[in-house]
Amino acid sequence: MTPRLKKLAAEFPHHKNIDGLLVVNDTNIRYLTDFPAGESWLLVTPQKAVYITDFRYFLQAKHGLKGVSVKPYTKTPCLVLFDLVRSLKVRRLGFDERHTSVAQFKKLKQFCPRRTKLVPAGGLVESLREIKEEGEIAQIRACLKLHFKALDLLKKVVKPGVTERYVLARLERFVRSHRVGFAFDPIIASGPNSCYPHACVTDRVIRNHEPVLIDTGIEIGGYKSDLTRNFFLGRILPSVRQAFDAVKLAQSTAIAMIKPGVLAAQVDRQARNTLKKFGLAKYFGHSLGHGVGLDIHEDPRLSCKSTSVLEPGMVVTVEPAVYVPNQFGIRVEDMVLVTQQGCEVLSGHYDQ
Repeated sequence: MTPRLKKLAAEFPHHKNIDGLLVVNDTNIRYLTDFPAGESWLLVTPQKAVYITDFRYFLQAKHGLKGVSVKPYTKTPCLVLFDLVRSLKVRRLGFDERHTSVAQFKKLKQFCPRRTKLVPAGGLVESLREIKEEGEIAQIRACLKLHFKALDLLKKVVKPGVTERYVLARLERFVRSHRVGFAFDPIIASGPNSCYPHACVTDRVIRNHEPVLIDTGIEIGGYKSDLTRNFFLGRILPSVRQAFDAVKLAQSTAIAMIKPGVLAAQVDRQARNTLKKFGLAKYFGHSLGHGVGLDIHEDPRLSCKSTSVLEPGMVVTVEPAVYVPNQFGIRVEDMVLVTQQGCEVLSGHYDQ
């Protein structure tokens, strides 16, 4: 088995004493096997790991997977799964209730042997993914390196008279020319459109004396970057300048708190308290940030509801914002690595 699979299996006794885990989420399977999963399940036990897939992916999985057995199925993966469960004598089979559909759960219950109990074990793989290995951090740095070049291009492209969709087209051309992908659908929001946190790109013509909010991400080898920058054209209105300065201060004071042992909720609270001093906290409605890796949004979450404690190796975004309805929005987003002594702003040297 791969080192990640062995590490996962070592957690079983401490997690409801399960002796097997069914993984159905594609991203979690990719993390554990380094294989881009599709329409597949992964059974992990202390003895072995088995990748269960259909005819379409069987041969590719057989050739591509290392340290993992591959089993094909025809009608339903449940038949193969529970044959394995019986032969491996799994008595407490964990499953991720967050990624298992109602239909899948009904099938699991239908085919599950009487001697085996289905045990909710959600979040077990995600907890491993929170702490990035050196290779993962290197991948994220590679994404950011290309991301900075994309931002350099945008500085030349974003100007009065062009549409949001034109800016998107230039960005798409850049990404294709470098043979990579987007981490998510880019957000390009000009003027009053920028007050929508996840605005859709439109045919609106960008005008002078207004902000343009651009939130983009690059994906390389499955790993992702996520940055938001604000482009100002012509004169910056005093209200926009005040909001930008407040958001920048909220971000810097929040980042200053990031180090091992700090509660994620405390970092979120610090940013809100800063915006509150400017009378702008009411315009900040989402959480401060989130983990980034194989998923663009993953644990840990920097939010007031989070119970996460920051640890070395975590990579999170810090993205305070102000959205004034029907007027404008400002968001500054950077990626931060939690280190042994504090943190490193992975995107910090690039102009905000």
